[in-house]
Amino acid sequence: MTLRLAVAALVLTSLWRPRVRGGRAGLGIAVAAGTLLAVHHLAYYEAVARLPLGAATTLEFLGPFALALCGSRRAPDLLWAGLAAAGVLLLSGSGTALDPTGVACATLAGCCWGGYILVGRRLALCVPDGGGLALAVTWAALLSLPCGITQAGTRLLDPGTLTLAAAVAVLSSVVPYTFQLEALRRLTPRVFGVLTSLEPAIGALVGLLFLGQHLAAAQWAGVAAVGLASLGATRGEGREDGARATAHAEAGAREG
Repeated sequence: MTLRLAVAALVLTSLWRPRVRGGRAGLGIAVAAGTLLAVHHLAYYEAVARLPLGAATTLEFLGPFALALCGSRRAPDLLWAGLAAAGVLLLSGSGTALDPTGVACATLAGCCWGGYILVGRRLALCVPDGGGLALAVTWAALLSLPCGITQAGTRLLDPGTLTLAAAVAVLSSVVPYTFQLEALRRLTPRVFGVLTSLEPAIGALVGLLFLGQHLAAAQWAGVAAVGLASLGATRGEGREDGARATAHAEAGAREG
């Protein structure tokens, strides 16, 4: 985790040469985003060390999904929220028992990820380029450094480890975080949260194909329930956006 964030910070800093715009407010937003990233990474890695990847990713997804439903006034959204809650119960209460510490860490990671979406949007709007992201990731790397040194020590400087960390940093931090920031410039946090709906299914599939991790049938049903709930919320969001667009078009036509 530490090397992933450190290498990502070096790459992003070299690309953007960040300068804080917006004074202390901009710096404060970058620090808040970096803190959420650091805690998210630590909690998520602790979760996947104790849980199957699909279960950990599903529990982590509940943060963005709760954010996606936040503020909705539509009754069907309560149904999707209930279905997602049922999925979590299936994941945590049937088949192979899930480690309670792992469940707690995955839940904390989900809360941090939901918070990062909110703060990340403010960062994207406050800083027009990738400089804010570079500052946030740099702060996250500094926060994670004591943990990395404690756990790995001098192994952090092993050439093979550094090479692998560089690849992971670029593919799983630099590229996705940059695209996510650009998405947050254009989307509301609610819509962005909905669009992360495929993460639980992808996590379970990767765990099955590459790590040989298996979930019980009821736990697969839990993954499916969370995915179905997110798809239902996505369709509802699309209809709501379409209705708003139609209303705006009709209002414009009347004014014209």
